[in-house]
Amino acid sequence: MILVRNRQQLLSGNKYLRFELEPPRNIVMLTIAMLTGLFKSFFKKNLCAYPERSGQVVVKNSFTLLAITLIAVLASCSPKITKPVATAPAKPIEQKPVAKFTQGNISVFVPFQLHQFNLKTVTKAQIGKADMALDFYQGLMLGIDSAASEGLNFKVNVFDSRDDNSQLAVLSKREAVKASNLMIGPVFPDGIKYMTAFSEANKMPIVSPLAASKPSEFNNPYLISVVNNIEQHGVKVADYIAKQYKADQTIVVLINTKKSSDEAFAAPIKKQFAAKYPGFLVQEFSSTYVFETKMVKGKKYAVIMCSDDASFVAPSLTKLYRLKNVADYPIQVFGHPNWAKQTYNIDQLQSLQTVLSSSYHVDYKSKAVIDFIRAYRNKYEFEPTEYAFKGFDIGFYFGKLMAKHGASYADFIIKEDYKGLHNDFDFGYDAEYGFYNQHLVMLAYKNMSLSQVD
Repeated sequence: MILVRNRQQLLSGNKYLRFELEPPRNIVMLTIAMLTGLFKSFFKKNLCAYPERSGQVVVKNSFTLLAITLIAVLASCSPKITKPVATAPAKPIEQKPVAKFTQGNISVFVPFQLHQFNLKTVTKAQIGKADMALDFYQGLMLGIDSAASEGLNFKVNVFDSRDDNSQLAVLSKREAVKASNLMIGPVFPDGIKYMTAFSEANKMPIVSPLAASKPSEFNNPYLISVVNNIEQHGVKVADYIAKQYKADQTIVVLINTKKSSDEAFAAPIKKQFAAKYPGFLVQEFSSTYVFETKMVKGKKYAVIMCSDDASFVAPSLTKLYRLKNVADYPIQVFGHPNWAKQTYNIDQLQSLQTVLSSSYHVDYKSKAVIDFIRAYRNKYEFEPTEYAFKGFDIGFYFGKLMAKHGASYADFIIKEDYKGLHNDFDFGYDAEYGFYNQHLVMLAYKNMSLSQVD
């Protein structure tokens, strides 16, 4: 008797749970085991025992072959188990080191016009024409040299622009100019206009150091206008008057000859009052003599002289002085920005409490100014002029920006203001016209000189 061991039966409550939880490979193996048992029992009864000549009972290969065949078929139907393919880790992208900014390259275009001088026959008058260019250049170099103490080297290429666009065309082809981080100059508007295409094509900032032109005349987003234009002066004067006077007690009077230069100053004043201070009464007359016939008592007069023509201004000041001191009209005069460079009767100016707007003011009592004058004298053996002060402020400001921020210094022009010896810088930005200096001061005639009042 052959004893066959029975397989343990699953509990009825678990027979489905096991199939749900175990992986498919277990199902296949269980099926093979069950079928093997059935076929083995079947073959044992029907096919397995055959008498051999030796008298022994052996099991033929039929069962074994069938079982192996069945296992192979079922195994081929079982899910494949794929081993994960090992992948090599990705190589990190090599970051190229950013080139360190170790030198600021500046190209300067100044109209020395040395080609016009014959050293054997040159006159003092001819040399005098180059004074402005020379003073600006010397002040600029002192400013850049001072900025170099911040730890950056500078390479300054100085070119004689000759105030000639054909010369600028030649200079702009030089590699030294193309490799510049900043251009300073040309100093005159025509030269700035000519270099606009080069500046835009190379995305190179260009400083207009002396021209009081409107940035809209150039349409260059890389232009840096240092000197305020006349429109800014007009707005500043209007804002100052509106802050100092009450609208119901004051009449604003413009003495405007209607010349184009006078109207350029008058127009932004009228526009600013109409837009921001409509409560003020604004009157306009061609001369102080016409104005006198329209005056009324009980009002304060803020009189704006829109002209810088000395032959017109001088008698007008005399008339206003008499109206105030003889006729007893309360008058204060506001002059054209160019008056700061002109000479008028100082007693009349002080009596009329004359105030001017200005792009610059030098405080000769300040330590910084005294130190600069001493350094300039020691280096050049000359007294610094207005242009030397301008040059220093431009050189020091932009040199210091470059030393601090490297090649991306232009991103910080509108973020970092500057209080200079001559100019203060507070730049705004227009996507079409570039950077423009917003800083203006108000100066009043006091104690025989001009003093800052705002």
